[in-house]
Parts: sequence; structure tokens; C-alpha cells
Amino acid sequence: MSWKDQFKRYKGEWDKFNSKHNILPGSQGQQQQQQPPQYSYPPQQYPPQGQYPQTPPPPGQQQQQSLYNRPPPPGPQGQYGFPPPPQPGYNPQSQSHPLPPQQPINPVYWQARFEPGAPVTQEWDAKQGNNNGWGNNELENYTSNPENAFYTQDGKLIVRAISNNNHPDPAHKYTSARLVSRQRLARDRGVLTAVITSPCASGIWPAFWLLPFEPFTWPGDGEVDIMETWNGDRTNHSCLHWGKYDGADWNKHITQMTQLHDMDRRPVRYDLTWDQPNGQPGQGRLIWHIDGRPVMKAPIPQGSRPMRDFTILFNVAMGGNVCAGQIPRDGAYDMVVHYCAMSAEPEGGWARFENDWRAAPDGKVG
Repeated sequence: MSWKDQFKRYKGEWDKFNSKHNILPGSQGQQQQQQPPQYSYPPQQYPPQGQYPQTPPPPGQQQQQSLYNRPPPPGPQGQYGFPPPPQPGYNPQSQSHPLPPQQPINPVYWQARFEPGAPVTQEWDAKQGNNNGWGNNELENYTSNPENAFYTQDGKLIVRAISNNNHPDPAHKYTSARLVSRQRLARDRGVLTAVITSPCASGIWPAFWLLPFEPFTWPGDGEVDIMETWNGDRTNHSCLHWGKYDGADWNKHITQMTQLHDMDRRPVRYDLTWDQPNGQPGQGRLIWHIDGRPVMKAPIPQGSRPMRDFTILFNVAMGGNVCAGQIPRDGAYDMVVHYCAMSAEPEGGWARFENDWRAAPDGKVG
């Protein structure tokens, strides 16, 4: 048999085998294999997010003519000072905005309504003034003005700090918002969830935290810090404060730090779960979660107010002791709250709470 006849014979046998086993030439067979998803967030889910809307803040902000997805001028219509220099860690135009996780599926008993056009003060008490630096020599004057807190057209809450170092009026050099929820935790056990994109820059200190409803004594009645970062360190500080703030009570202020290198470029989910049987002060447990991972646990301190009395705070502070005296550059710094709600139980139920309690690290004294 000639080599041509042998070749035809072998080729015919190969074609039969190929058709029987559905083998494709080259790399086509590999392409039909299922590929794992590139990005997922099991088990937690997050609310849908579109791109930042191409609209200015709501009516009443005519002085703030910038679009939401770019920094505003240094002050009202840029009257004072020069255009802000590039801000390390704050450049929304160059940042990507990945989809945030979807809403938690556990039973929600309260959810903040971020309704476009509605006044923020409908659900939130907007604190005002500098209050002697708020105990930290902070620079900002808090306002109830819509340029410092507003809802976007796609249903987000923006807490905006504006630095305008050359403004002749000291009360307008640094303005921001400090919002306190009119809703309390109201239950003896539950989960508080917020999905936040945080501004990270020198002299900027955003926070999501809890204080008892007024009047209260600080820190004796307690403070719970769920998200806070400062000076662009891209580190979340989970904290618990109670007792007195002096040398005798040095061990009554605990914290854990979690590196979040992209917390200013994506929505991050923060949860605080509390379990306080019958609301007994000084009893019960707290667990802090970031993106579904337990990052700190602590017993509820003796002498603190019942958890059901606590309210939610969102604010962006500027300068002061915590920021080591750093002064923010001219421009705007937005804390974007994508979602905020209270749920009756954690995802996975209270059995998961027990598992996470065993896994979570204790807060460190500091």
C-alpha cells in the first residue's frame, strides 16, 4: 500500500473517532469548558448599583454646579482660592465603580429611604455647628444645607465634606454633614447593615457609628464605631468605647483594624450584629462584619445603655486630633451610602452568629 493510501486510511479512521467523541480541533474543545465566575460575594448579597448619575445635586444646590461624579470647585462658584490640586486618594473620574452586593435577604424591619428630591432631614437629624471641635479639635462646621447631604437620582445618600481653605468666612472654610437617624435600633437583637463607599484623603475622617439617643453621657453610655477611616490610610477601625475616658479606664476602649485598600473605589458592606437578652445593660454580645467576614467581637459593656436605645450616625469630619492636624485640600469628599437597614436576624440565622462568635477576633485594648 502506498503512503498516500495509508494516509487516507488513517485519516478516515481519525475522522470517525473524532465525530464519535465530539473532539474539536485546536483550542476549541477547551473553550467549551465552563469557567468559574470572576467575581462573587457569597454568601452576602448587595443592592444593585448604577453609575453615578450625570446630574447635579438636588434643587437648592445651585452654588454647587459640578456633576456628582467629579469633584466640585473649591467653594461656592469657585469665588475664593484656586482650583483644587489633584487629591491623592480622591479622583472619582479615574475610579471604577463595580457593582455592590445586593440587599441582604434576611427579614428587614427598617430601611432608610433614599428618595430623590426628599429632604434628608425627614429621616435624619442634621447636627449643626462646630461644637468646639466636637471634642477632637475638628475643623468642620456641620450644616443642614443640601450641598452637604442629599439623595441622588439613583437612590443613594451622599454625605459631602467641602474644603475651601481660602474662604474669608471661617464658618465656610470647612463644611460637612453629621446625620443622626430618627430611628433607633429598637430591638434587643438584630443586625444593622450599611453599604458604603468612603472618601480617603489627608485630613478627611468619614464614619458610620452608633450613639444612644439624646441626652446621653459620653463615653459612659457607650459608643460603637462600625466604619471609620482617616488621613487616607484605607484602614477600617472597628471600635467600642464605654466607661470613662481617663487613665483609670484605659482598658475600656477596644478596637480592631482591617485593611481595605479599595474602600474608596467600591461599595463595602459593614454589619453590626447585637444580641442582648431582655435588653439587660452590661449583658449580651456584639460582632462586627466586613463583606460578610467577622472582624471583631466584644461583650456589651457594663454601664452602657441598652442597644435598643442606640441611633445611627453618618458624618465626614475634617482635620483635628484624629487626623493629626492634617488639613484637607480644597475640594469635595463624598461618603456614598448605597444602602442602610436593620434586620431581625443575621443571614444564616443565629446559628451563624454563634459560629462567627467563635471565629471572630477579640477587640484589642488601645
